[in-house]
Amino acid sequence: MFFHKQELQYNATPAAPDAVYARKMQEILGGQYGEITVAMQYGFQAINAHMPGKYRDLLYGIGAEEMGHVEMIATMIAQLLETAPLGLTEEAVQNDPAVAAIIGGTDVQAAIVGGAGVRPVDSNGNPWSGSYITSSGNLLADFMSNANAEMQGRLQVARILHQTNDPGVRDMLGFLTARDTAHQNQWIAAALELRAEGIEDIPVPNKLPREKEFEKVEYQFINFSDGAHAGEGSWAKGPTPDGRGEFSYVKTPPAGVPMPAPTVPDPRYFGTTPRPNKQEVADAAKKDKKNQE
Repeated sequence: MFFHKQELQYNATPAAPDAVYARKMQEILGGQYGEITVAMQYGFQAINAHMPGKYRDLLYGIGAEEMGHVEMIATMIAQLLETAPLGLTEEAVQNDPAVAAIIGGTDVQAAIVGGAGVRPVDSNGNPWSGSYITSSGNLLADFMSNANAEMQGRLQVARILHQTNDPGVRDMLGFLTARDTAHQNQWIAAALELRAEGIEDIPVPNKLPREKEFEKVEYQFINFSDGAHAGEGSWAKGPTPDGRGEFSYVKTPPAGVPMPAPTVPDPRYFGTTPRPNKQEVADAAKKDKKNQE
């Protein structure tokens, strides 16, 4: 059950309207790594968690907070748009808000479609997509994905933080970067705790039987580039993070294997193929007849 309290987690009031900056903020709301994504991602991971307890409660707790961040950023964008002038100085532009929006660098649809309101889109107006979220059912895989989402999100907030002098906007973004710092650390801590408790481990999925793997190559760094320094890293020598082996370095890829012989596709797909022989045509006709029966 969700209950909405009509308060914000933190202040979300700009000092002045700014439709251009509102468009930039749409990225941290409705972009791939925006607040809508992480709120939905953590929520679906919690719903899909197969193990009640602290890990599911962690997902629900941060997911609910992220819904509050959606509201904070949306409130800020709406205020940046509501009284922002759409025109410039020339009378011809002032008389056409759509032209003014284009010239001014604002989001045209914010004026035409949204009525100077916030929408679930990124900074280019692309609608938010559910394909952005990761919810696999494997907590270690999901927690690592969550840490990445927080890193990417914090990076984008940091980039637009220095593109405004508005004290109200900077104050709110400063708060959000601090919460991103907390969440990055919490997801990494949760991933480490899963491993320490023996619930999950790397490689994911850890419960895949070893005999299913081609173990000869599982810890090799095979250099498929002419970069000469790749073998200097810890990923090419020394113990592996999963504690089960040692990395090795293969300077050049081994010889490949021949391509398999091309197959003869079903003639009913009408792909371009060598001219079929009479037997192939007869076989296809029999197959059609059998399917119809």
